[in-house]
Amino acid sequence: MNIDSLIQDITVKAVKALYDADIAVDLVQVQQTKKEFTGDKTIVVFPFLKVSKKSPEITAAQLGEYLKDNISIIESYNVVKGFLNICISQNYWIQLLNEITHQKQYGFVAVTDTAPVVMVEYSSPNTNKPLHLGHIRNNLLGFSIANILEANGNKVLKVNLVNDRGIHICKSMLAWQKFGNGETPQSTGLKGDHLVGKYYVRFDKEYKVQIAQLVESGKTEDQAKNEAPIIEEAREMLRKWEAGDHDTVTLWTTMNNWVYEGFDVTYKQLGVTFDKIYYESQTYLLGKEKVIEGMKKGVLYQKEDTSIWADLEPDGLDHKLLLRPDGTSVYMTQDIGTAIQRFEECNNMNELIYVVGNEQNYHFQVLALILKKLGYQWADKIYHMSYGMVELPEGKMKSREGTVVDADELMAEMISSAEAISKELGKLSAMPEDEAKKVYEILAMGALKYFILKVEPRKTMTFNPKESIDFNGNTGPFIQYTYTRIHSVLKKASELSIILPDSIHDNLAINDKEIALIKTIALYPEVIKEAGLLHSPAVIANYVYDLVKEYNQFYHDFTILKETNDAVKVFRLVLSKQVASVIKSAMGLLGIEVPNRM
Repeated sequence: MNIDSLIQDITVKAVKALYDADIAVDLVQVQQTKKEFTGDKTIVVFPFLKVSKKSPEITAAQLGEYLKDNISIIESYNVVKGFLNICISQNYWIQLLNEITHQKQYGFVAVTDTAPVVMVEYSSPNTNKPLHLGHIRNNLLGFSIANILEANGNKVLKVNLVNDRGIHICKSMLAWQKFGNGETPQSTGLKGDHLVGKYYVRFDKEYKVQIAQLVESGKTEDQAKNEAPIIEEAREMLRKWEAGDHDTVTLWTTMNNWVYEGFDVTYKQLGVTFDKIYYESQTYLLGKEKVIEGMKKGVLYQKEDTSIWADLEPDGLDHKLLLRPDGTSVYMTQDIGTAIQRFEECNNMNELIYVVGNEQNYHFQVLALILKKLGYQWADKIYHMSYGMVELPEGKMKSREGTVVDADELMAEMISSAEAISKELGKLSAMPEDEAKKVYEILAMGALKYFILKVEPRKTMTFNPKESIDFNGNTGPFIQYTYTRIHSVLKKASELSIILPDSIHDNLAINDKEIALIKTIALYPEVIKEAGLLHSPAVIANYVYDLVKEYNQFYHDFTILKETNDAVKVFRLVLSKQVASVIKSAMGLLGIEVPNRM
């Protein structure tokens, strides 16, 4: 039993003994004592005043005395108004450290055969452009939350849905047909996703010219947008694709394969993986089938132009288009088909998490509602992990106008910055060049990932590359450097033939900073649990930063290898080793590597 549970149980007994009252154990609130007060654990006394019929101070003092008499590890207590602060003995913290060091995957819940099954969808790129900074946040959040949920004992399936069909895909295909002159990734030296993205931007440029010409000829802007020849050609291309036209499908296959090869390079650099990849082109037909079925059953309705809609007004929403008059589908149609396919493939799934930006909040509200109307009760298991957009110091990005921050270029720039800063600080000067390059990459990706993941997902964030790569402050490199510092100390200890024991004797005198470190380490399991419940990697990121700050203060104030008392020296090495282990584990949950040297 952990200390919090022990205190809760004895407090229940104390209330019974002191006030002859039975209370539920969850009424006993045990918290970490605030830093400005003396103590390790704090009990909130106010819930007991009804049964004690005494002041908060007297009630707290009576409970404190009872706990001190009945829990051997409680050394003393103090009362601050309605709060009972308890001081735990030093030997308890040493015993706790010993227990922690013996756990192979400390803080993790083992995944069993009966564990809940959770599917996490993230990335979900379009095959008409390369991944950009917004996609980076999506991928990092999805991959990290999958790691965190697995650490909480869930069976996690990481999936990607590639949006490989639709009018937006036809735009880049049509522009390549018109203006590409047969260009290929091989002939241009461009990554395939970059080449296709070039023609998506080219389409928009031509489209705007045609809109301007039509407006000048007397059309309204809405009419011009709808009647521009190039958009009509794109619609016709989509109709041909859905009809299975050979030439259209061949071009589509060729250009998509260019993009997939490019995506694979980006995913590898970013360090994210998937257990399965779904393709919209393979799921939208099931969606169309279910929509038509729903219309025939009267759950959905058809307009005179043959388009099919869902009436959501009784649910406080509006009418939602599901099939266009020409029979082509919309995003919602394929999402219906994909969700149905997933639950049919995995009929014991407990939760399906979509990691998608907050501009799609309404979309997922509608998706769950329509699935429910179609008779799928598992729609309640759908969870939209909504997150805020990423902006730059200079403002928002726009894909069609080609003003996005390309993911590949950003990662390359981050690696270049990590190299320049490392050389300027004189780090890695003695390291072989090939090994140094690997460390530059680890630092760069750690900086990028940590800067994005430390922000609560639901918040819109501004990404500042220069701030993220700083070796000081709340950054990835600062945390990575602390890990390498500890690794260096442990390596020197090994060279000095210092052997670390399996356990530390609990009669050793330790100081407040060492106790504070053990307390922080002890929080790790609850931090993982909280991060899973909140679907927030930021909980992990900010915890590991607090741990690192605590350790660096300890490292600054106390010697380790130069400590003359051998028992204290060994204790501090064991403590340091466990701090390093938690740093590596926590950063791993964020998808971040920690180098042994830097």
